[in-house]
Amino acid sequence: MREGDIIKGEITAIKPYGAFVKIDDKISGLIHISEFSDRYVRDIEDYVSVGDVIDLRIISIEDDDKLSLSFKSLHKRKKRYRIKLKSGFTPLKRKLKDWIQQYDKNRD
Repeated sequence: MREGDIIKGEITAIKPYGAFVKIDDKISGLIHISEFSDRYVRDIEDYVSVGDVIDLRIISIEDDDKLSLSFKSLHKRKKRYRIKLKSGFTPLKRKLKDWIQQYDKNRD
């Protein structure tokens, strides 16, 4: 087992700061909350539940066979692209001046 390897692990506990993972009887690890998504994570249970068996990437290995794991590197969500409107409110802004002038002419 080396850094960068992809392994399977079972979620055994969820805390506000991360999720604990059992790899086998001797090896366990932690997915820190920052390793679930590049975006703000309000609740880890939006991503995993206790008992889930998932693929994870090894970030680092401590001397006592404790692993630091990443969920987001393998389970990226598709990016949502914002549509940028070329015109926006600009045409209305341009027209407003004409409408005001037209209104003033009609009042006379």
